[in-house]
Amino acid sequence: MADKRDYYEVLGVKKDATADEIKKAYRKITKENHPDLHPGDKACEERFKEANEAYEVLSDEEKRKKYDQYGHAAFDPNAGFGGGGFGGFGDFGGFGGFGDIFSDLFGGGFGGSTRNPNAPRKGENLRASLNISFEEAAFGCKKEVTVARVEQCPDCKGNGCAPGTTPEICPDCKGTGSVTTAQRTPLGMMQTSSPCQKCRGTGKIIHQPCKTCRGMGNIRRQHKVEVNVPAGIDDGQTISRPGYGNAGANGGPAGDLLVSVTVRPHARFERDGTSVLLDQEISYAQAVLGAEIEVPTLDGKVKLTIPEGTQPGAVFRLRGKGIPFLRGSGRGDQFVSVRVKVPTNLTGNQKELLRQFAASMGDLDGEAGKSIFGRKKK
Repeated sequence: MADKRDYYEVLGVKKDATADEIKKAYRKITKENHPDLHPGDKACEERFKEANEAYEVLSDEEKRKKYDQYGHAAFDPNAGFGGGGFGGFGDFGGFGGFGDIFSDLFGGGFGGSTRNPNAPRKGENLRASLNISFEEAAFGCKKEVTVARVEQCPDCKGNGCAPGTTPEICPDCKGTGSVTTAQRTPLGMMQTSSPCQKCRGTGKIIHQPCKTCRGMGNIRRQHKVEVNVPAGIDDGQTISRPGYGNAGANGGPAGDLLVSVTVRPHARFERDGTSVLLDQEISYAQAVLGAEIEVPTLDGKVKLTIPEGTQPGAVFRLRGKGIPFLRGSGRGDQFVSVRVKVPTNLTGNQKELLRQFAASMGDLDGEAGKSIFGRKKK
């Protein structure tokens, strides 16, 4: 664990960062280093994985508390924290909590029980990434992701034995996977447990291993999994496919497939929640005289009325032309911000007409063509 960087350093946030700050930093890093945007770049791929690992811990309130207290050791099964740290000494009386610590460290502690290696265990979750367009995120779509999934061996049905044979219960540990020894200490007799050497902690002995899985009970295969992307999903959000992770052990359920979504930027649109933002250029004459123009939306082009005397930066709302709500019916709105284009390279005749217009409005004060700096000096 010593070579792991601090999770806060990975995301570039302070230790007192809020959940929103952590999420924002995570989105930025994964977007900048997404493997789909940098094919073959191992450095970007490592930064992407590192950020995912850091966010998985820091985005979970309980995991973050444990990480703040014990660092990476809180999730290292070899560090003796059982994947979740000590959890405090509130149960110290009667060696209740203290016994649990020794149970994690030594397998037995002060009479603590050991885990049954043959008990059902849920499979590990798998992670995948998906790159979609702005429109696909808005309206939803179906995509496929390829994952390497651990699944039960079809020949031995997960027991690791060749067809027609069964595993033997280990005679040394009686199927528990661990052996207990007693040792006299200054505190009295102390029991410690350690993995059984004969069966290597599995509680069973396989005399004729399955040739397909070589006695492991599972194999790894590539699978294409269809993912239903819901309408309204945003960049950085995750889609869960329950049961599509690695197979469980000893009859336990399979893990889940967690698909992280990256939304590609759009050439014209920006997104703010369920709102779509558009910057639209109009001519000087259209702003002054008013006009009816066409503007793009997610549903295609629509007509927008520009009233007379529209000022630069004016914003118009197109109701129901935004992003569909992720949960529920309805859609957000589109907001069109107009930018007035100032004409350049005018002909002499056009300039004269503009001076006449300015004079009629009292803008030039009879000093047509002079710069503002010249008028100030005068």
